[in-house]
Amino acid sequence: MPRPRKCRRVCAAPRCTRFEPFGAEDTEAVVLQVDEFETLRLMDYEGLTQEACALRMGVARTTITGIYTRARRKVAVALAEGRPLHIHGGAFEVCTGGSCACGHGPCPRAKDGFQP
Repeated sequence: MPRPRKCRRVCAAPRCTRFEPFGAEDTEAVVLQVDEFETLRLMDYEGLTQEACALRMGVARTTITGIYTRARRKVAVALAEGRPLHIHGGAFEVCTGGSCACGHGPCPRAKDGFQP
């Protein structure tokens, strides 16, 4: 029996959950899970290493490697094929009450007034 999936910690829900190229109304969307989005955000936007990203999300570095690879592949498919990209789903826990789920004090995204 496989091990149960560990819940990933996410700083905040994505601000935008749909990206659609002009004229792509009739094409099937690519679905990026919230934990995949968070991995892209932490590593590519914030510039964290895989180790730091794994610590923030509460999973192993090898798990982050797999999540990151899947996320980059999905974004590449959406861009190359001109398909909509929707962000939703996955096993994750979002920061609440201004305290970050990663245990590092106040949520760094709360300074923008963003609420999950």
